[in-house]
Amino acid sequence: MATSFGTAQPAVQQVEVTAAPGIADPAPLGLAAFALTTFLLSAANAKWIRGTGDEWLGYAFAYGGLVQLLAGMWEFRNRNVFGATAFGTYGGFWIGLGLYAELVAPHAKTAFQIANDEGWIILAFLIFNTYMLLWSLFVSWAVCGVFLTLEVTEILLVIGNWSHTGASTLKIAGILGVITAAVAWYTSAAGVINGMAGRHVLFVGKPLTFAQRPVS
Repeated sequence: MATSFGTAQPAVQQVEVTAAPGIADPAPLGLAAFALTTFLLSAANAKWIRGTGDEWLGYAFAYGGLVQLLAGMWEFRNRNVFGATAFGTYGGFWIGLGLYAELVAPHAKTAFQIANDEGWIILAFLIFNTYMLLWSLFVSWAVCGVFLTLEVTEILLVIGNWSHTGASTLKIAGILGVITAAVAWYTSAAGVINGMAGRHVLFVGKPLTFAQRPVS
């Protein structure tokens, strides 16, 4: 008796493909982390704080550094190259500045060496901030305000570290830094409540738009 082996046909199972849900906007978190750490360091530069002067240091690592860096990485997931670049860079800035204060500055022979180092560090980030300031015009007026006030603050910090009138200039830079933090906090608050309400409760302003090329 012959036995025949037929080819079994697999059952076809239909699978419905759905788009992965989008992630929540990480920008308000990144802005809040940037604002708080900037506020603490700027208040110290303005000579408003009567404590150690290093109260900003822990938050440079934990909040302005790590949390802002995480916000930047989440912006990559959110397909927002501007937010990812901004938060990733300034998260790295705060971590790097904290490491400099802990590992390099204590070994400097003079205060001039520290001021010279910090002037070069801030100048490097000033270059980055300049083109991000231009591109922020295509995000919102509120975000542009953050980069504009930060631009002026960084210019004053460079001048303060490299000039003979350093103490007074750094104090002015500290005050401008506090204003920068306030603008960043406002933009963060606007992002939170506008996202919750699904509409513009707090003003952020409309961005510029790129000219559309005609379709050939």
